[in-house]
Amino acid sequence: MKIIVCLKQVPDTAATIKVKPDGSGVETEGITYVINPYDEFALEEALRIKERLGEGEVTVITLGPPKAKEALRTALAMGADKGVHLSDPAFEGGDSYATAKALARAIQGLPYDLILCGKQAVDDDAAQVGPAMAELLGLPQACVITKLEIDANRKKAVVHRQIEGASEIMEVSLPAVFTAQKGLNEPRYPSLKGIMGAKKKEIAEHNPSSLGLSPEEVGLAGSKVKILKLSPPPSRATGKILEGEPREQASQLVKLLREEAKII
Repeated sequence: MKIIVCLKQVPDTAATIKVKPDGSGVETEGITYVINPYDEFALEEALRIKERLGEGEVTVITLGPPKAKEALRTALAMGADKGVHLSDPAFEGGDSYATAKALARAIQGLPYDLILCGKQAVDDDAAQVGPAMAELLGLPQACVITKLEIDANRKKAVVHRQIEGASEIMEVSLPAVFTAQKGLNEPRYPSLKGIMGAKKKEIAEHNPSSLGLSPEEVGLAGSKVKILKLSPPPSRATGKILEGEPREQASQLVKLLREEAKII
């Protein structure tokens, strides 16, 4: 079974994010980048499917600057077989649609039985690339899955999704696109052997021209949505510490909730 996993390199969730003074983006100096956590669930699931079947191939694909190749190398060290890197200045600044269009075009040229993505990227939280890509490829899709089972004939999959107050079970014809939710599995760490072996694995490079796309179709030029400005959230007001006996504190609290917070 040939499985494609879409990855994105994002700032580490522990990093302190600062908005540029002009609001055009965030400061990237000194930020550590990692594979998007939800994409790690997708990658781990692909590797487990390959291991269960005893054969197959896992190809990881990402769109991003030259630095994003680090994410591909990490994925290869975890056990993926091949990497595909869409890297060109024309790809920069793209929204979910432009990104999905480029990824879909690259995937059209690859053999696949299954496509896995994270449910969303933790930097923009859009959760649109996977579904948009499925639509562009004309494939069925199921999002935010927490369990994936492939049938013996590899023609269908049964997936579980968390919905409000219940679990939804769906049967989906393959090939299909699935987006992974936390709880699907527990991602592995790259082994030393895997890290050394990743250096020898293939990473194919693509630009818009090699995908048969014009620069106007991708990146900022090909986007449907453009970010006008970013701004940090307003600073929180300093908290108040109530002093005195419990009875006095309770009285002060009620007064503050009524006169300042105006919630009672």
